[in-house]
Amino acid sequence: MGARIMADRILVIDEGTTSTRAMLFAADGTCLGSAQRPLTQYYPAPGLVEHDAAEIWDLTLACAREMVALAGGPSAIAGIGITNQRETIVFWDRRTGEPLAPAIVWQDRRTADICSALKDAGQEPVVQAKTGLLLDPYFSGSKMGWALKNWPQLADAGENLAVGTVESYLVYRLTGGVHVSDASNASRTALMSLGSGGWDDGLLDMFGVPRGILPEIVDCAGPIGTTLPDLFGGPISITGMAGDQQAATIGQGCFAPGQTKATFGTGAFVLTNTGQILPQSRNRLLSTVLFQLAGERTYALEGSVFVAGSLIKWLRDDVGLIREAAETEDLARSVPDNGGVYLVPALSGLGAPHWVPTARALIDGLSFSTGRAHIVRAALEAMAHQTHDLVAAFAADAANWSELRIDGGMVANNWLAQDLADMLAIDVERPSFIETTALGAAMLAGLGAGLFTNLDAAAAMRGGVERFTPQLAAEARQVRLTGWTHALNRTLMGA
Repeated sequence: MGARIMADRILVIDEGTTSTRAMLFAADGTCLGSAQRPLTQYYPAPGLVEHDAAEIWDLTLACAREMVALAGGPSAIAGIGITNQRETIVFWDRRTGEPLAPAIVWQDRRTADICSALKDAGQEPVVQAKTGLLLDPYFSGSKMGWALKNWPQLADAGENLAVGTVESYLVYRLTGGVHVSDASNASRTALMSLGSGGWDDGLLDMFGVPRGILPEIVDCAGPIGTTLPDLFGGPISITGMAGDQQAATIGQGCFAPGQTKATFGTGAFVLTNTGQILPQSRNRLLSTVLFQLAGERTYALEGSVFVAGSLIKWLRDDVGLIREAAETEDLARSVPDNGGVYLVPALSGLGAPHWVPTARALIDGLSFSTGRAHIVRAALEAMAHQTHDLVAAFAADAANWSELRIDGGMVANNWLAQDLADMLAIDVERPSFIETTALGAAMLAGLGAGLFTNLDAAAAMRGGVERFTPQLAAEARQVRLTGWTHALNRTLMGA
């Protein structure tokens, strides 16, 4: 067998909230291998969520090295694509790349008071007009400002302090000093102007973030950097980057305005492509950069639900109602309905379209006839209920869904996929390969490495799909929605 003439493998680093993974793809979309490690979650106090950025780097390196070996060495790899948990912020030393503080995770609510004070001061319309985002602890800007005020070691670092989202940190470590962030991730900081694509001085002042600590904003595909030769036994080009939800939208082939995907991972995130038109939501949805290529931004409207798969993890690990996530499908099928039980999963506040960080979870309608299966079914039903709340908001912003493309770990559950079709009353499409976040990063990296001429050509990587069509009677659907609205209102009243 002769030596490979052309590097045609794509290495994807998928840095999630609960795990780190590396995957190896062929140019036709075939996944050739995967290495994954769990990422430790730190909860130092209620509402606080942190990661150890040193652990993120160590796990990333270990997983990536496995896939480089599987590929046959660095010379077989055309490019690296990186996708990541968005809004999580890392602080490191420019000289060494070593983290200077815990990474503050997107779920963290420590800046709720800061955001509330800025809202009271009338700043939210300013933030929304410039960034497409709302004043919420979810976004990175307030996290950075808080850390700079409260962690003395960051001030002590002086000009050696570098800050960035997770993809920015990984590129810095991989290249030995390239400090960049792609436009899709930068658009989630509340510090970038969506229109200009650059950091905004007014926003930097508002949150107390000096421009000098921030990365340069770059395209999502192209020559981003080259890895240090000693990391993998030779240099590899980094050619694609996008935040996880944008990457999943690309992986679902949502390249035309109006096409919509929903990812059900730790949280649930719905994005609708709006093309080159910068959307202005009047219904508390987010405007965001879907991708930037050759300096031109394609935008999306986004609805963010904070709790999805993490609810099932909570039922398993903290409440003990299930032994493994796969049980939920059989339990949901074991009862004819939810028995009047509704679960509002506001375990870390409510996201779109409510944006109530102080809301707390609620199980409504319990009685002596309630069994374990009813509560588990109510947890699964909450996914369709939360998504339905978004349908109305998107429609009011003139972004109607004709169908929904779904992905993420939760949608391997056939009952859940059918329930989404039933409650949204539209067709739901699930790809055979549901790891679309990694696939989208592979498409971008392939494009950036020259394996594809454009994203439409890269979409050949997506493969086959399965469709779920609505089956539920309108009356039964309305009963569910009425029960959900009642439970949701009780949650909002208690916030």
